[in-house]
Amino acid sequence: MASTQAEREAMTRALALAANGPRSTNPQVGAVILSASGEILAEGWHRGAGTPHAEVDALSKLTPGAAAGATAVVTLEPCNHTGRTGPCSQALIDAGIGRVVYAMDDPNPRASGGADRMRTAGVDVESGEQADAAEALIHDWITVQRLRRPHVTVKWAQSLDGRAAASDGTSQWITGPAARADVHRRRAASDAIVVGTGTVLADDPSLTARDGDALYEHQPIPVVIGSRETLAHAAVRSHPHTPLFYETHDLASVLEDLRTRGIQRVFVEGGPTLASAFLAAGLADTVLVYLAPVLLGGERLALTDIGVPTIAAARRLIIDEWLPLGDDLLAVAHPAAGENSEEGD
Repeated sequence: MASTQAEREAMTRALALAANGPRSTNPQVGAVILSASGEILAEGWHRGAGTPHAEVDALSKLTPGAAAGATAVVTLEPCNHTGRTGPCSQALIDAGIGRVVYAMDDPNPRASGGADRMRTAGVDVESGEQADAAEALIHDWITVQRLRRPHVTVKWAQSLDGRAAASDGTSQWITGPAARADVHRRRAASDAIVVGTGTVLADDPSLTARDGDALYEHQPIPVVIGSRETLAHAAVRSHPHTPLFYETHDLASVLEDLRTRGIQRVFVEGGPTLASAFLAAGLADTVLVYLAPVLLGGERLALTDIGVPTIAAARRLIIDEWLPLGDDLLAVAHPAAGENSEEGD
């Protein structure tokens, strides 16, 4: 049967609860337990690896037997495996839950199957309620599960005529303060910030996330890709985290290594050669283009070769948002279906 009004409202609440959890190697999940009449009996959310999952957290707040015949509303399919904690699907069955409404299927093959397990036990199971919102909340974790690599955001700033720097190579600053502040907020929401050695040599960036003159509490790990030697006194070497240096140009292997280090959100900041390489390899999940109302001319293009020989082969993007930032404009986009080379692997 379709979700009830009470269940839809409970899912909205569960999504809000999920957002309280840390963005880590485990997904953010929220759960709400409803009585037969639609009243909230208990709420829960996952607080990180090794702690009770959202469903178990909610059930723990009820007295034994109080969940019998109740409905559990969960943002992710209850898991079906035993790790640091037991399977949530079995916990719901054991509690006597009569119905489960969840937003999206678990993409992790080691944890999926909870829905089938509960149906076999006689639980009424409904899926798909607010699935888009649930996926948006944990999109980076989903990328890791589906593609076995971190979620990659490729960012660049450019003039209206597509230049990343003036003819003499200067590029600070094309955009204004509001756009730069937005970049730093997005850095702070990332696990790693990636640049090429060319950017380090040309701009000597610190690669920190700053709120004005103060550092954000969360700092992305600086990652430098390229074979050129960086200076011993480069600003990046004074970063709060020890930088990671990769001489290889095999971006897939770099991402694989970052994944093994627990990194799920990668923010690629440049320069043009590196950004183009990620795009050409089909390794960009989100694209951020900061457009400044200036004209620069010259040969310092924001992108180089991305493997597009003809207009028919153009890399198509879907615009998710146009965001005014002072005098500048931010385009937030993602590749159209089939544009990334990994899709379907």
